[in-house]
Amino acid sequence: MDRRVKDYLQHFQLSDLFPEYVQRDMIVATYESGERLFSQGDDAHTLYFLVEGKLKISMLSPEGKRLILAFKTPLDIVGDIEYVRDCRFINTVEAVTDIVVIGISYTILRKDMSDNAAWLQFLLETVTKKFETKTRAMNFSLLYAVDVRVASYLLSMTPTQPKLDSTSLIDMADLIGTSYRHLNRVLQQFEKAGWISKKRGKITLLDRAALLEQAGQNIYE
Repeated sequence: MDRRVKDYLQHFQLSDLFPEYVQRDMIVATYESGERLFSQGDDAHTLYFLVEGKLKISMLSPEGKRLILAFKTPLDIVGDIEYVRDCRFINTVEAVTDIVVIGISYTILRKDMSDNAAWLQFLLETVTKKFETKTRAMNFSLLYAVDVRVASYLLSMTPTQPKLDSTSLIDMADLIGTSYRHLNRVLQQFEKAGWISKKRGKITLLDRAALLEQAGQNIYE
């Protein structure tokens, strides 16, 4: 068994949830910032426990626009809904920072854990929280002004450093559910207020406290 698996499971108090013979089939994987674990519609065959770093979860709307559902930090799970429903991945998941995940195949889970009451209860709780999160996320555009969503996005995308690649503002606009023009206006307002600077394809956060106040409760977290 990879010693790191055992250490992570102990750290997050999951050791008792998985028998040792199941732990032996778990793997540790790393992804760099910006790298995708999987895309919406990909075949689903692995469940991941996020144990280090930060993830962004998004989905493609029926109109063809990507929308942010949530940002996730440890401990969190991705691939659990697909495991229960036996379907393709329903969201796109990518690393915001460098991340570490523990992966275990659905085949192993179905063979060795399908009758484990503690695991099924754990899974029920996590899946229920996911649907609550998705419901909140789908209401963002109705409940929050664009400047609040932009501030929250900037904060969520820069957990470890103040700079963000701004080369794809169209993607950013789609993710937060607004137009490119509206996003640009909000960014110009933030820059005029001295909260950010835009230079050479980068957005730099200059006043995190002001952005936090603008975002209120960070809605994407």
